[in-house]
Amino acid sequence: MYGKKNKKGEKTSAKDTERAQTSVSILSSLTTKKEIPLFTATRRGIEEIVELIIALHPYAIDQRDEMNRSILDVAVMYRQKKIFDIVKEQKIPMARMRRFVDNRGNTLLHHVADMKKNSEVTKPGPALQLQEELKWFERVQEVIPSYYVPLLNKDGMTARECFEIAHEKQLEKAQIWIKETSQSCSTVAALVATVVFAAAYTVPGGSDENGKPIFINSPYFLIFTVSDVVSLASSLTSLVVFLSLLTSPFELQEFHISLPRKLIVGFSFLFFSVLTTMLSFGATILILIQTERRLTTLLLSIASFLPVFIFGILQFRLYVSFMGTTLNILVKPGKLIHRFLSHAQHGGK
Repeated sequence: MYGKKNKKGEKTSAKDTERAQTSVSILSSLTTKKEIPLFTATRRGIEEIVELIIALHPYAIDQRDEMNRSILDVAVMYRQKKIFDIVKEQKIPMARMRRFVDNRGNTLLHHVADMKKNSEVTKPGPALQLQEELKWFERVQEVIPSYYVPLLNKDGMTARECFEIAHEKQLEKAQIWIKETSQSCSTVAALVATVVFAAAYTVPGGSDENGKPIFINSPYFLIFTVSDVVSLASSLTSLVVFLSLLTSPFELQEFHISLPRKLIVGFSFLFFSVLTTMLSFGATILILIQTERRLTTLLLSIASFLPVFIFGILQFRLYVSFMGTTLNILVKPGKLIHRFLSHAQHGGK
């Protein structure tokens, strides 16, 4: 009637106990071998069941499997970031689990190298997937004690060496992908630069005997001029960025910050150059037609921006991933500058 008490002396209702038993029976049916329910929920990424089991049975978090691994190790192996954060909130158990070493001598950081259990691919493109792995390695490294980083497992390898060996194929795919992407984008950027450069010398409607553009007083002529100049500058900037990307070293660590940052900068300028090119094209058509009909103007505007719209839809997911990567990268230089300034101020005193 009043429910039972857990090991911490907290009361649990019969309903919660029934929910926990139901969850355990469901998890037992989802696995083909005998496995601890908390580990099954962690492996499958069911954070609700993990939270429920920890709430009803707090000491279950200290369980280990036959390889002497905790649920924190399983969360790292299967890239279950939400469950990783749930365990981090448990301060006392976390202080113990981050020091666990399994039967093969692997620390928590060694398990990041396990690619076979990585099913949480959230970013498009091999380069961004590799960057996500590098960020996960760094995130786990911040959790474990610093003197655990150089430890060797029973195979005589550190966590960094295991990570590099396990990600060799992914590194090769990322190198090929980023080279092909850079070459394709640099070709498009050069094509756009050629078109808008030629358009600057062939103004719409031509010029009079004095070389003055005939439609210089048209409101659309200013739009044409500005968009043409901006498009040329953007396309050339994009071309330079992609050429510098092709000549960059394609080492593993470069995929963490340097290469993704160059890729997003080049891709942003390329997209902006295509946008302003179509804007210049639309302004040219409106200058030549000289119509006051709103319907005609609307249809011409839609036709002009249709390629940009389709390009944006097709590349939206990749572009959003790039933007998210860039925002995360830009935070770190700010922190480093703040630390440097603080150190300089203390050193000057």
